Amino acid sequence: MKILLLGSGAREHALARALVRDPQITELVVAPGNPGTAAIATNLHIDPAAPEEVVELAAQMEADLVVVGPEAPLVAGVADVLREAGFPVFGPGAEAARLEGSKAFAKEVMAAAGVPTAEAAVCSTEAELSAALDRFGAPHVVKEDGLAAGKGVVVTEDRAAALAHGLACLAKEGGRVVVEDFLDGPEASVFCVCDGATVVPLAPAQDYKRLADGDAGPNTGGMGAYSPLAWAPADLAEQVVREVAQPVVDEMARRGTSFIGLLYCGLAMTSRGLRVVEFNARFGDPETQAVLARLTSSLPELLLAAATGSLARAPEPTWSQEAAVDVVIAAPGYPGTVTTGGRITGIEEAEALEGVHVLQAGTGLGDDGGLEVTGGRVLSVVAVGQDLAQARDRAYEAVAMIGLEGAQYRTDIAAGR
Repeated sequence: MKILLLGSGAREHALARALVRDPQITELVVAPGNPGTAAIATNLHIDPAAPEEVVELAAQMEADLVVVGPEAPLVAGVADVLREAGFPVFGPGAEAARLEGSKAFAKEVMAAAGVPTAEAAVCSTEAELSAALDRFGAPHVVKEDGLAAGKGVVVTEDRAAALAHGLACLAKEGGRVVVEDFLDGPEASVFCVCDGATVVPLAPAQDYKRLADGDAGPNTGGMGAYSPLAWAPADLAEQVVREVAQPVVDEMARRGTSFIGLLYCGLAMTSRGLRVVEFNARFGDPETQAVLARLTSSLPELLLAAATGSLARAPEPTWSQEAAVDVVIAAPGYPGTVTTGGRITGIEEAEALEGVHVLQAGTGLGDDGGLEVTGGRVLSVVAVGQDLAQARDRAYEAVAMIGLEGAQYRTDIAAGR
């Protein structure tokens, strides 16, 4: 099987690593990829959000499957153009990807499908924003309506800060914000593989959105994750399919916009029961790194079954009993103005530890061939172990071996779990 994988982050490095484990894979091209994926696949530097470039590459390599990693190509309609050209694609079309591309659209679909979520108001003016903040009260939850790379959400007790974030979102062209009721309780992530009709859940995970220990600091794209969730109900994945994913997939099909790909269900386990915090239309980062570290069955077979409408006949995914912990190392300044160019060392030494692998994201090669920082989230250090405690110890032992001046990372990923 020949596979084209779009993207360049640690999520794509994790996907590539899981894909090439299958002996059926004869060729894997990652576009554009990063120095980490170059070690296990062929990197080709195209724009993954440019449909014509992606279709041309898929045709050149005679791809049997195209897997879309990040959200931007999905919202840009890359999957639509690929399907029109006859390629099996794992990833929703542009209209279905609005579940991630527009918080307001996602709320509309959830209401139609009867999916439990926070009460919300969609605001287009300062007056509407101010009224919504007063209506829901603190803690204030203000979300940019469009794509924001996981950083468009502010949760704060400070009304002035919430108002300022909302006004900044409204100032953008066509800007809208969603103000929500605050959801209490721990959060969980459940990935659901969908073929437009059938839904198959993957192992649940939990991620950490705030920059600093103790959930302090600004929201980020994610600073770490772990799986499994010993504290969650044993049937959480099945419950999410029954109450959330299947109703949404059915509603999208009813609208004539079948959802084919990965429906990421971000959940709050509240005192009133399960509630949806957000949807993504692709594998989540950093949870993917932890979840795929535990997958023991064939990822290519699962994704191809989804892309070709045959999930109902595909084998169920299987999982290791081991635990996985993913610690993200971020560049100085992240999630604000990032300092790039810093030299990265120690990856080989870290990967020599039992159960450890390091996935690259914001990395590139310097003029001398050394590894340098090119983006905000730089590395995902993933470790597996007999339990969370062992996996966590291994992950942080590996983190300590990696050199990057000014690096930021949390020290409490999976602590006390």
